[in-house]
Amino acid sequence: MLRIVIFTLFVVFFATEHAFAFDLDMTVDDDIRKNYNSSKLVKDTNTEDAETLPDLPLKLKNESSNNINLPKQIKPVQNKAPSKIISEGNIKIAKGTSFNVTNVSKISDWQKAGTSVKFKTSNSINKKHFVIPANTVFNGEIIESHQPQISCNGGLVVIRIRSISYSGQTFPVNAYVTRAGGKMIFLNNIKGERTYLKTMWKKGSWGRALFNKMLTLTINLGGEGSTLLLSPFPIAYGTICLGLNAISSPVTAFFSKGKHVSVPAGSLFRIKLLEDAYID
Repeated sequence: MLRIVIFTLFVVFFATEHAFAFDLDMTVDDDIRKNYNSSKLVKDTNTEDAETLPDLPLKLKNESSNNINLPKQIKPVQNKAPSKIISEGNIKIAKGTSFNVTNVSKISDWQKAGTSVKFKTSNSINKKHFVIPANTVFNGEIIESHQPQISCNGGLVVIRIRSISYSGQTFPVNAYVTRAGGKMIFLNNIKGERTYLKTMWKKGSWGRALFNKMLTLTINLGGEGSTLLLSPFPIAYGTICLGLNAISSPVTAFFSKGKHVSVPAGSLFRIKLLEDAYID
């Protein structure tokens, strides 16, 4: 009961003696609104701030002035140009492609280096991305040539294909010969037949023939009693001559020459590209 009485007196005391009231005075705000000039205020403020700020050093000022409002420059990426520019519509013939052709004229080791030779396709050549029509001409050049030499070495002709005539135009190519006259060749060398073994056998023919004669004579002499003592001499003579001939034939054959290179017109050749070729 005492607590209730004390609480009641406390509430009455503060409610009557210490009550708070908030009264907003709007007169000051009205005076400020009448005298306020926003543009002047901004101008004065900027001027005051500018006067109070110190100047930048000359180097920083120049760098700042150069960089202000300048967009960052991005260097364009430069793509490396291709080594070979192929115009639209060009046909690429890959390195290693082979063509079966025939020679237009006779080819022999009598022709000197620098002589032009021509080949043509007898049939159309169908590849995956292009077709070479029949009678397409491949232009070549003899780059090396010699006639048969000693040691039974045959003649030599080396041909390099320089260009192709296609659709009325001439396009450069780099090709060599892998087959000539229907026969496979190596290292682009069209060689005449090397005849050393044949020549050596031919050089020894007289010794063999003489030995056969002496052998026949020995048999005949041995068949008769009166000539039996003479029969060993012919066979001995034939044997000696055969041996001497066998020894000398390799030497004499070495100083002989091989056969000429002679490929008639219309013979089968095969050419192969050393590099990629481009034609329209």
